[in-house]
Amino acid sequence: MPQVTYILPDGTETTLEARDGDSVMETAVKNGIRGIVAECGGACSCATCHVFVADEFTDVVGGPSDLEDDMLDGAACERRDGSRLSCQIKMCADFDGLRVEIAPKQI
Repeated sequence: MPQVTYILPDGTETTLEARDGDSVMETAVKNGIRGIVAECGGACSCATCHVFVADEFTDVVGGPSDLEDDMLDGAACERRDGSRLSCQIKMCADFDGLRVEIAPKQI
């Protein structure tokens, strides 16, 4: 199973194994990772699961879809390079070792 590391705003890191096909958001919520609100449950309609993908993974993970890009414009925390909604990143073997920083403000 691929692993994903969550970096909380306070710098705390937690690494978890994710099931193939589960989103970064689902993995966080199932394991009680603080900071990912996931208000819409993964429907790409709330921007409360905003994360910053580590530089070394931005090309591997790819950029946001048009819908996700629009949602990120309304995120509570300012966008930056690597901004993604964690509900839209589906884990797979290619993403093993993924590192994401949770945006400090979701609502």
